[in-house]
Amino acid sequence: MNELIKKINELAHKQKTIGLTGDEKKEQTALRQQYLKIFRSNFKNQLEHTKIQTPDGNLHPLKYMAQDDKSSN
Repeated sequence: MNELIKKINELAHKQKTIGLTGDEKKEQTALRQQYLKIFRSNFKNQLEHTKIQTPDGNLHPLKYMAQDDKSSN
């Protein structure tokens, strides 16, 4: 993961200074997508193992509530 972030940052810096070639832009997009996939997976795993403690001391796991229509919020 650290190497992935390092490469993403290198490409971002290069983009700001001298610009990227077409291949580098494709690589940057692919690396960012890979990073987001890993991040989401780790975050989902963390939430799956998170428990809420009520005032009476009981622990309850978080419940995932899928949203079919995101515009309802």
